[in-house]
Amino acid sequence: MPQGLLIVFEGIDGTGKSTQARRLGDWFAEQGREVVLGREPTNGPWGRRLRESAERGRLPPDEELECFLNDRREHVSGTIAPALAAGKVVILDRYYFSSMAYQGSRGFDPGEIRRLNEAFAPVPDLLILLDIDTDTALSRIGVRDGSANEFEQRPALESCRRIFLSLRDDPFVRVIDASGPVERVARQVLDAVGHPG
Repeated sequence: MPQGLLIVFEGIDGTGKSTQARRLGDWFAEQGREVVLGREPTNGPWGRRLRESAERGRLPPDEELECFLNDRREHVSGTIAPALAAGKVVILDRYYFSSMAYQGSRGFDPGEIRRLNEAFAPVPDLLILLDIDTDTALSRIGVRDGSANEFEQRPALESCRRIFLSLRDDPFVRVIDASGPVERVARQVLDAVGHPG
């Protein structure tokens, strides 16, 4: 049985994580691998509460962080861990590094958030950090849905980007400039996976 593989896409809003996650999933499927695509927050009860809060006003910081932890515990136990144990490729659009960035920008210690998550959440084999500048992100977000929610304001995005980029020295992290065309970014993703396209 092939070894399970956990690949995570991270970056501020507007970097193209969902697009690149789907493309990579399609590529692995073409290679004959079973693929599980996931995203966080999930569509479970904790994740739905978080998604609603993005539109209606963010939860208090402690409550928001607890919701993310509860949502992720359910995601790990119900989906991620079983899929990895079965030798599948798990590709996630956001993971606990987003909690480090987005809750870190609200005053929490990103290192402590990481510690809390890694007590139960598997560390990815590869984290692909898609990076763009804040102006580009804001222009893409505006095109996407017409208005920025509370997670998508300039100061928050700038703070989150700094926290994401602080991860660049981790051995499993690959930073990719996501400002170019989708096809070029996809080629860089395949290079990061170790399979040049």
